[in-house]
Amino acid sequence: MGLGASSEVGRLRTVMLHRPGPELKRLTPRNNDKLLFDGIPWVSRAQDEHDAFAAALTDRGVEVVYLTELLVQTLADPEARERAVSDVLGKLHLGDTLRDYLRHVLGDLDADSLALVLTAGLRNDEVRGGFGLVTSLLAHDDFVIDPLPNLLFTRDSSVWIRDRVAITSLAMPARERETQLTDLIYSMHPRFAGVERIHGAHREHVEGGDVLLLAPGVIAVGVGERTTPAGAERLSRQVFEAGLAETVLAVPITQERATMHLDTVCTMVDVDKIVMYPNVADQLRAYAVTQRDGDLAVAPAEPFLVAAAKAMQIDTLHQIDTGLDAVTAEREQWDDGNNTLALAPRLAVAYERNVETNSRLEAAGIEVVAIAGSELGSGRGGPRCMSCPIARD
Repeated sequence: MGLGASSEVGRLRTVMLHRPGPELKRLTPRNNDKLLFDGIPWVSRAQDEHDAFAAALTDRGVEVVYLTELLVQTLADPEARERAVSDVLGKLHLGDTLRDYLRHVLGDLDADSLALVLTAGLRNDEVRGGFGLVTSLLAHDDFVIDPLPNLLFTRDSSVWIRDRVAITSLAMPARERETQLTDLIYSMHPRFAGVERIHGAHREHVEGGDVLLLAPGVIAVGVGERTTPAGAERLSRQVFEAGLAETVLAVPITQERATMHLDTVCTMVDVDKIVMYPNVADQLRAYAVTQRDGDLAVAPAEPFLVAAAKAMQIDTLHQIDTGLDAVTAEREQWDDGNNTLALAPRLAVAYERNVETNSRLEAAGIEVVAIAGSELGSGRGGPRCMSCPIARD
């Protein structure tokens, strides 16, 4: 089956997930803010919830592949293992003594053990050598290699645009290393041989949660806390040059935790239907970006729904609200009521706790696959955040 995606709602064939693992057990009340979690998840319950999410996908014919399994398979290649070790040891805070020691130790690990260190991190008190000034001054429970609890949200570190995969550039320091792993997988795993990559961690900030494939050739890019205007511009240039899109809609969103990505505000559930947080719907604007004479042309801002319908060449992009009133809408938006994953037109996965939003979806003709997410949501992410479509019709 061909890899790639050109919309948010084509039938989903293959998706990449990351089952919560030991990296979540690294979260404490002292580091959860730094690691971008609002609470300390009950890990075994989060795993049960995630397993049910994956089962809901496979029951509907979706192939589920796991990031960690792909990583282990990639690390079976000595060249990939060497590159992974060099990447993780590139941080300046390690110092030469500790770095030289870790290069030797990590280089001798098998693929499974190395993947565990790359995802769950390494604490100072777990180091058995390389003792020097760095290890002496760090607290025993300080991390010399940080864990990656946000790997759960596979949407952010890569996004497929037609038959190419964009390796993103994550804005928060706690997430920078995630793209090292996805880039390694896409460049060196046999399954992705020949796949062309665009963007990259060295580019201006763009995160996958801000990239919505509204229709073939039409991409919306949220610009806010994570994706920068320069990132949206860089991605626009690349997709135009590669013939992957005709229009990019740059959509400014509030720079705050509740609206960190565009997909926390709205997601597509049908070819002409979008579930949207009503408290911002009226204020949401879009700048249509196209290519003209080899450069970018930026149109004046218009209401998002108007600009989107024009670019998609449809009469109306129908809005389905989150919640019944302002308070309910705010609560359900915080609980990722807007963050749905379409499995096909009019079929979407959503968190079961967002009762009012799900009722509105069903009233609009959308079949809702409701899943539990009380623990999964502690990192502020819903079904779309937790999934990276690799193949869609």
